[in-house]
This record gives sequence, structure tokens and C-alpha cells, in this order.
Amino acid sequence: MKEPPLSSLRGFVTLHVTGPAVEKFINAVTEAGIVIWEVKPAGSGASLNLLLDDFFSLRPLLKKTGCRVHVTARSGLPFRLARLWRRKLFAGGILLFGVMLLLFCSMVWTVRIEGNQRIASDDLLAAARQEGIYPFQWIWRMDEPDKLSKRLTSRVPGLSWVGVERTGTSITIHVVEADQPEKRPLLSQRHLVSRTDAVVTGIYAEQGRPVVGINSRVKKGQILISGALGDEENIEYVVAKGEVKGLVWHEYNIEVPLKSTSSSYTGERKDRTYLVIGDWAVQLWGYGKSGFSKSRTLTENNMLSWRSLQLPLGVMTEKELEISYASSVKTAEEAREEGIARAKSDILARYGTDSTIKSQKILHEKKDNGKVYMKVLFEVEERIAEELPIVNN
Repeated sequence: MKEPPLSSLRGFVTLHVTGPAVEKFINAVTEAGIVIWEVKPAGSGASLNLLLDDFFSLRPLLKKTGCRVHVTARSGLPFRLARLWRRKLFAGGILLFGVMLLLFCSMVWTVRIEGNQRIASDDLLAAARQEGIYPFQWIWRMDEPDKLSKRLTSRVPGLSWVGVERTGTSITIHVVEADQPEKRPLLSQRHLVSRTDAVVTGIYAEQGRPVVGINSRVKKGQILISGALGDEENIEYVVAKGEVKGLVWHEYNIEVPLKSTSSSYTGERKDRTYLVIGDWAVQLWGYGKSGFSKSRTLTENNMLSWRSLQLPLGVMTEKELEISYASSVKTAEEAREEGIARAKSDILARYGTDSTIKSQKILHEKKDNGKVYMKVLFEVEERIAEELPIVNN
């Protein structure tokens, strides 16, 4: 016979039937309308499955046929519930775990802000808190995401769009900031003056009156583009704007060693891991010496934290990296080129990458104590204008 439906929920037992008339017993069970399945010979008797509700109906049939039954297995929900009932604490723990898991899955654990550049994340999180979006909030207490998006957009100035997305217990707030007009700095009336002695090679006055010409030799502090327009009787002060370039001379004293030593990592390393508890550190892995002749040790601390609270518990990792040293010797010509290249880089860094080195001249050079000493004069075309505010009494 086929297994009845929902037998696992109703519960069933596996019986081993023995006696002089096993076949007669099975026929009697079938005639009585009792459902049995998986009937198969087992030793001197037979094995079969029977619903738990029908088990006690077998007693008159056993007396009639002279057979005996032995329960070999109990299966189904009633037997599982009975076993759990005998272990009440275990069953209660499972039930409590399920309830707590359900509660934890119904809470917001993290709130993230994405897409903001000018507006601080703390301001956005504060606005979201006022709308009921914050950690440990019940998810079912929150409004629909589209309603939250509209209210956040109106609450925080400078936003053109807000999207609220919930993934499990995490809330992600996507924001698009509104385009802001470029804020131009407030400029006071001023002249443009020379910041150093130079020979003017180019001048462009966007606003103001140029008072020098090309190939003019100017002193430090001399006005290049004046912010005063008109004559003595009718004068108006403006913000002088423009660009002035000139030839400037820079003298460098250069010192380059002929012998140098450089270090590099070989790629070999040894790690040591420590468990940190307060001011104590207990080594977990990485015992023994590294065997490196030269090495450098880097330390990484990964301390546990909860929200803004730093906990005195974590893991510290020491990375001992092997180092190899290499010495090199330069010729006087190589040292000279290196020193001049270093000075040129310094000029571009100080006076702008648009500066142009027109010429260079070595005024003095000597070799002493394993070093090359040079005095070099550079002729550089660079920006020479700087601002000078106009103060009226």
C-alpha cells in the first residue's frame, strides 16, 4: 500500500511482526481498513510501517492471530515534540533563539550615506534621525522609502534628490547634491607689484593700468599694473588683474656626494601576531627569529570598537621586512648632472611649472671630501607679479 499523506506530521512507527501466522495477521490488518506500507520480510517475521493512531487497534488482531510486534523505529512530528518536551530547557532555548533572531532581523543596524561631497555626513544622519532612520530602530515603524526621500530632500538644504534603500537590516541613503554657483572671492582694491628684481618679458593687463613695458628692468616692490585709474583730480581705484612675466636670476649652492647608499626590500618577511588586552600583548603566532641580517619592522594595530567607543582589545601584527643595501659611486659628470637636475626641480616647484629656465652657468666647481660642490646661476622666465592692497586715508 502507498504511504498516506502527512504521515510525517501524524507520526508513524516501524514494527517487526513475529509469530506462527504473520501472513494471516497482515491480511487481518488490511481487512480491518488499517493502512500499512513498506511491508517486507525481516528474518522469521515481517517489517511494516503503521500510523501512530492505528497502533492501538492492533491488539485484538494480535490476540486473534497469536502474533507479536516489536517497535523498531518511531518517526514523525509527535515523537519529536515528545523528545523536546523531555528537554524543556533545550526547547525553550531554541524558541528564545528564534524569537531573538526575528527581533534582530526586524531592526535597523547600520545607516550609510553615499554620494555627498559638500554636505557633511553627520548633518545628513541627524536629519535622517529626525525622520526615524537610525540604528536600533524597528523597521516596521519606518515610513515608506518614497515618503522618507521627499521629507529628507525638503529638510536638508542643498539636495536635489534623495533615495532611501533598505537591504536587510541596513539602510543606504543615496543623495545628489544641487549644483551651487561658483563663489568668487571678494577682492579689495590693489596694485600688482614685482616680488623680485627682474627684466619684464611679457605683460597682460586684464584690469588696471600697466605702468611698465617689455624689457623694462624693475625692482622688488615696483608697481607693474596699477589699480589707480584717471588723474589726480579724477581718480578711481580698481582691482588690478593680469599677468606679468620676467627674467629672474637664481643662484644655487649645490652639494652632491659621489658615493651613496640606497636600501630596498627583498620581499622576504616574517609576521608576528599578538593578542592585545589593555597594555598587555600576548604573542599568538610567529615565534622564532627571522634570520635577517638587516630588517625593518612595521606595526599594525587592529583594535575593536563599538560605535565611537574604542575597546582595549584587539590584534597587533608586526611585519619584519628584510632590507638589502646597495652602494653606488658616481663620476664627477654624473654628480654635476644630478645636482643641476635637482636645482631645476626646486625652481619649478617654487616658482610654478610654467616657469622656463632660459640658461644656466656654473660659476664655481670643486671636488673635495668625496663630494662635488658647485655654484650655479640660473636665468628663469617666471611670474613676477604679486598683490599690494591699496589703502586710502
